[in-house]
Amino acid sequence: MKRELNADNLAPQGAAGQKEKVSNNELKALGINDVEILVNFSRVANGLLKHNVMSKPEILANMEALIDDPMPYALKKGGKFKNLAEDVIALRKDGKFVKQERSNFKLKEEIADFPVWGLEHIEVGALAQMRTAIQLPITVAGALMPDAHQGYGLPIGGVLATTANTIIPFAVGVDIACRMCLSIFDLPAETIDTETDKLKNMLENHTYFGMGCTTKSHFDSSLFDSKTWNETKVIRTLKDKAYAQLGTSGTGNHFVEWGELTIADHVLDGIPAGRYLALLSHSGSRGFGGSVADHYSKIAMTKTKLPAEAKHLAWLDLDKDEGQEYWIAMNLAGEYASANHHEIHNKIARALNHKPLMMIENHHNFAWKEQLANGTEVMVHRKGATPAGKGVLGIIPGSMSTPGFVVRGRGDESSINSASHGAGRLMSRSAAFKTLDKAAIAANLVDKRITLMGSDMDEAPMAYKDIHAVMTAQENLVEVLAKFEPRIVRMADAREKPED
Repeated sequence: MKRELNADNLAPQGAAGQKEKVSNNELKALGINDVEILVNFSRVANGLLKHNVMSKPEILANMEALIDDPMPYALKKGGKFKNLAEDVIALRKDGKFVKQERSNFKLKEEIADFPVWGLEHIEVGALAQMRTAIQLPITVAGALMPDAHQGYGLPIGGVLATTANTIIPFAVGVDIACRMCLSIFDLPAETIDTETDKLKNMLENHTYFGMGCTTKSHFDSSLFDSKTWNETKVIRTLKDKAYAQLGTSGTGNHFVEWGELTIADHVLDGIPAGRYLALLSHSGSRGFGGSVADHYSKIAMTKTKLPAEAKHLAWLDLDKDEGQEYWIAMNLAGEYASANHHEIHNKIARALNHKPLMMIENHHNFAWKEQLANGTEVMVHRKGATPAGKGVLGIIPGSMSTPGFVVRGRGDESSINSASHGAGRLMSRSAAFKTLDKAAIAANLVDKRITLMGSDMDEAPMAYKDIHAVMTAQENLVEVLAKFEPRIVRMADAREKPED
């Protein structure tokens, strides 16, 4: 007997013997009202669900994103949603299936004041994004750092405190737990000039850059013994990728570099004043963190409907499964990013045959459960911002030819205990390629005695703000303890797609 296929009999059996399915009402909630389109979306959704290709929240999140912008799905060869995306594009050319804006949550009508450091250095777009973030119904407080520039949802350099049980994936950032790490060695800074080739070879042999790059050997992979890698399906599916990429650095503004560290007296415990050889790295949680961010940001935008200008600020509720899953994955990404840096630093320290005198590190794409000065419990999102609580050590880098700084937080309450995460971009990558002069960049590197391995014009020093102006703008947020001057810089090869 021939069986008719429909949305109902395409749905898989649930745990209790009931058929789990993506209902028509759930699809209509995405803005699908035409019967023929509804049938097509239902067929694809429930087919994927039946064959356990994706979870229901992930299917709905992808369909939400497809309806918002079908082009990326249409261009993906062999993609699960390619045919649907092509249908949507064709319909819109005929003026059909126009996406209707939906909003379950309204923004606050009044825009609360928020402090801005270095206002003269910040573009209008970043200010506009911060104003929108301040209007979220869950926002408690916010602040903008002097390196701020536009991002997705929350601007880079934005600090946002929300109610304690909410978390915004895009306010954490795509590169979850992107961080800095500095190793200080008991060797004179002049080692860079006397042992240049040796130090270059260490970077060549023990650092790995590129979007899909992996390593073949590990110094310490004990993090992967943690039971947390089995906590959720998403984490389990990404464990092998994370293991393969342990000790790699990615692309964009990520780097590993040797430099000269000048330390004043009595500022870092046990280290006398002087000029030391130091190793500085900047990278995050690699493909693991990127995949976690992509997965849960889509779910957040499905669960939390906001006006168009705020859609990337969609949040997850920590009282619900998806919020708890993201929280677990984000914190694991933090541990993984730290292990990533330690892997690089330990391998290089072993090659150098010197243990570091001190290692300093900090996240700058993360969310923390904290209390405001009045005792209010909040979730503090720092997207491209450095924790600067009273006495907290951190690192604020400049560019490949300008200084970075070891800092100690002053615990400024109005900044929500935060500071900038670097100089911040002055121009977009495309603008850098269009406007900067290769000869001028090369001359700058020669003048600053920089040996550059990799990189391209979009990471040129001129593409960044003046780090000295940025540091001046936040003197009340951090105390400068030491200055790091880059000398041998390793980055991803030219034209690698940026991940930062």
